[in-house]
This record gives sequence, structure tokens and C-alpha cells, in this order.
Amino acid sequence: MAFVNWLKRNLVVIAGLLTLGYLLLPNVVVTVFSFNKPNGRFNYTWQRFSTDAWKDPCGVAGMCDSLALSLQIALWATLGATALGTMIAFALVRYRFRARGAVNSLIFLPMAMPEVVMAASLLTLFLNMGARLGFWTVLIAHIMFCLSFVVIAVKARVMSMDPRLEQAAQDLYAGPFQTFVRVTLPIAAPGIAAGALLAFALSFDDFIITNFNAGSTVTFPMFVWGSAQRGTPVQINVIGTAMFVVAVLFVLVSMAVGNRRKRRVA
Repeated sequence: MAFVNWLKRNLVVIAGLLTLGYLLLPNVVVTVFSFNKPNGRFNYTWQRFSTDAWKDPCGVAGMCDSLALSLQIALWATLGATALGTMIAFALVRYRFRARGAVNSLIFLPMAMPEVVMAASLLTLFLNMGARLGFWTVLIAHIMFCLSFVVIAVKARVMSMDPRLEQAAQDLYAGPFQTFVRVTLPIAAPGIAAGALLAFALSFDDFIITNFNAGSTVTFPMFVWGSAQRGTPVQINVIGTAMFVVAVLFVLVSMAVGNRRKRRVA
């Protein structure tokens, strides 16, 4: 009976931990197999422990070049989508204009539309324009499909902002630019940061849209897909583990900074 009562009290926590463990299981497998030394080309069964792949993460020809290209595209796509998405979000929340409702509805289309449909549509557009498939077509495509996610994240933050704070700044003789920089932007910053991180992750991880519009350009997801056809090198697991660790560290640092700010305010 005591166990049943304990289970009822902690059911939500247990369910949350099990779900988190289920989500992290692939990352654990990738991390474990980054220390594997397979006998053949395929890194699918555990053979023996080795740190050779960690000592030479760029040992596979072309892998680090594709990784650098993916990071470059993701960075520029994040900057472009975040800048445009932030302006669109503020316009949709703060201003009234014709077709505002239609624009609000259209923002959701890239999120609801299957990626293969968007990829084929973009490819058709680029071919009709006579554009050469490569870095720039991939970058434009990534900005387009990341834009909606940034708008949604920033829009939610802007809608929750208290307009009286900006009015107070204006009462203290702050101009429009000062009010935006010192009041509006800091309050909206968490939503902008969330949208930027989401855009970066989506751009770096994308395969379908990139595969349609890349031409001869090879990004990291495309390199991984191509490698899987002839044997997955251990270095791919190394890069995946490193990216996961960096993301976790970034989240932990953000949480620590947020908690420190809360203590200062309190």
C-alpha cells in the first residue's frame, strides 16, 4: 500500500524521467559507439574500446569540410531568419494593417507543409529563375523555412510584454530608439534567442530541402547519408557527440545566467 501511495505521488516525475531517458537513448548510443573500433566499414556492432576516432575526428575525407559548410549555412540562415522573423513578429503584434489575418495564417504554412513539398517547390522556383544550385540556393531555402519558427517564438514573447513598461520609459523622456534598445529589446530577447537557436538547429539538421536544392554542394547531413550507403565511419559519432555536449553546455550556461539574474532581482 505504501508503494502504491508513493507511486501515485511521484507518477508525473517517473513518467517525465522515463520520457527523458527515451529521448536521450539515441544520444547515449551515439556516444558509446564513438569509442568503438569496428573491424569493417560498418559501425553497427560493438567490437572494442578505442579513442582513435576522437584523436583524429577529421580522418574521413570531406567530413570536416561538410561540417564547416553546414555550420556556415546554419549561422547565416539563423542571422537572416532571426532578423526578418523578429521584424515580422513585431509588425504582426504591434500594428494593424490589411491582410494581417491572412499573413498570420500563412506564417504557419511552412511549419504544416511537408518538407518534400517545400523542397520541390523551391527547386522549381530556382530552376525557373535560372539560378545555379549551390550554397546560395541552400541558404535562401533555409532562411525561408526557418522564418516561420522564429516568428512564432518571437511573437509569443512580444504578446506577453507589458506595454506599460515602454510607456513608462517614454514618460521618462526616452526616445523611440532608446525605448526599443533599453526596454523592448531586452524583454523580447529570450524569445529572439529561442527562435535563433531553433533556426540554427533546424538549418544544421536539414536534409530534405538541402538535398533538393544543393546541387553539388555537400552539407554534413548529406555527407552522413552518403556515408551510410557504404559504411558509417566512427568519426560521425564523434561529431554527433561533440555537438550534443556543446548544446547541453550551452543550455546549462543559459540556465545558470538566468538563475543569477533572478537572484539579483530578488
